[in-house]
Amino acid sequence: MSDKIAIFWPGDYRPKPNEQALGQITEATTQLENALDKLGRKSYRIDGYLTKPHEAIEKLGPIDDPMIGVFVHWVYGPHTTDGVVGKDNPLLLASNFSGTWPGLVGLLNTSACLESIDRKSSRIWTDAEDWTTDENFMARLDEWCSTGSIRYSEDGISYDPHVSAEASRIARSVADQIHRRRILALMLGDTSMGMINGYFGPRLLNRVGFTEHKVDQAWIIDRGRSIKQKRIEEAFAFVKEKGVIFHYGQDGAEDFDRNATFEQIRDYLVVLDLIDEFKADCVGWQYQLGLLNLRPPSDFAEGLLNSACRPESNGDTIVDSTEADQGNLIPMELMKRLLKAKGLHQAVMFHDVRWGGLHDGRFIWVLLNSGSCGAYAFNHDPDTLEGVHSYRQPADYFPVPGGTFAGESLPGEITWSRAYIKGGELWMDVGCGEVVALPEEKRDAWWNGTTREWPLMTAYLGIQRDTLMAHYISNHIAVAYGDIFGEMVAISRELGFKIRVFGNG
Repeated sequence: MSDKIAIFWPGDYRPKPNEQALGQITEATTQLENALDKLGRKSYRIDGYLTKPHEAIEKLGPIDDPMIGVFVHWVYGPHTTDGVVGKDNPLLLASNFSGTWPGLVGLLNTSACLESIDRKSSRIWTDAEDWTTDENFMARLDEWCSTGSIRYSEDGISYDPHVSAEASRIARSVADQIHRRRILALMLGDTSMGMINGYFGPRLLNRVGFTEHKVDQAWIIDRGRSIKQKRIEEAFAFVKEKGVIFHYGQDGAEDFDRNATFEQIRDYLVVLDLIDEFKADCVGWQYQLGLLNLRPPSDFAEGLLNSACRPESNGDTIVDSTEADQGNLIPMELMKRLLKAKGLHQAVMFHDVRWGGLHDGRFIWVLLNSGSCGAYAFNHDPDTLEGVHSYRQPADYFPVPGGTFAGESLPGEITWSRAYIKGGELWMDVGCGEVVALPEEKRDAWWNGTTREWPLMTAYLGIQRDTLMAHYISNHIAVAYGDIFGEMVAISRELGFKIRVFGNG
């Protein structure tokens, strides 16, 4: 492989996150350059962030040298993919292992985007202050510099797990229901923030018992005008009575008040009406960026949809996959149905794989997404919203005030899953583990070190950190309380997914 290596900075579309991450990405790039220099490799930087697809095309497209993208914050997948697709020069995605900004989330999303378009790449990460002192990191970097790729062990991953007869029976009964009436997903908009890996489209969805109906997010504004004020006020009274705590008017959030929540509830009621009109089973909500300057963030509405206890409820959750991510929507809907078939509570939570650390000898992940985690995670009581806190989404990113749907997830056994595209086919990852209660001091340090306004789940996923970092093909994860591992494997087989299992099951 050539000794001349190009280093580039994938970026967010929004200027503010790029500005805030400038110090970290500059430091990380210097660390990477020092590591390459120690290995006797020459490198050069591509000037500035890549913040739009055309910048990736124009700046990365002409480069035939090996390339390394540096990830320390959230970035859009096309800001890498669109400049490297159709090329085969070695490509490495590198990140500092930090929770300060969601750099790991950006790396995992971009890697999944590349996988979905069959563009080969490798990954590397380190939490060392001086990258050159991390022996594993340096060995992997040397391997990539020498061969153009990094091979990671697949210990802890299997492809043909045993499933009990009872689990198969339950899965078959649910699959039979789907074959009789396929699942209809109402899609509010299209892919969000460059997550092209999360859009499967009808050609793949129809193979596995799903279909989609797209509605432009502009309908939310149009239909919102006809929502009666009485419905909004009654819904607000309901969530207050059921235990939601609103953190209005705090420092930096002076514009967050009851009216902001009213507008979020207006959008919730619009989506309820759309779901009813189209008889949809579940919903994917684009969330950003289309309505960013026109409507409050959808987090509070999405948290309500994923809760059985909600205004105008029919007693069920309505699976909501934020950011229009069909890779989470599919497993969430399947898990919901399996939970109900086993007599367990149907709530399924949506999270980012944000960061993590060691606790009692195990690697515990901080799972953290702004508001698509339902209330059941915080209270294990389907009849209440207690434990839900609504904080203003940070004004740096969300100009129109609106609240999150936050809380601390309770301990318990979990099953987790994720669907993704690999080699033009749909795959399903399945694993199990547990939500872990951290000591208060450590919990607060981890929560405050990420995004405190968002719902927190600290979870052992049944695998080592590096197994996930090397092989997981997403930045998102679907999590349910209870053991439906065997059933999830079995129904995925029934519907035609290829299966990959993390951990022992």
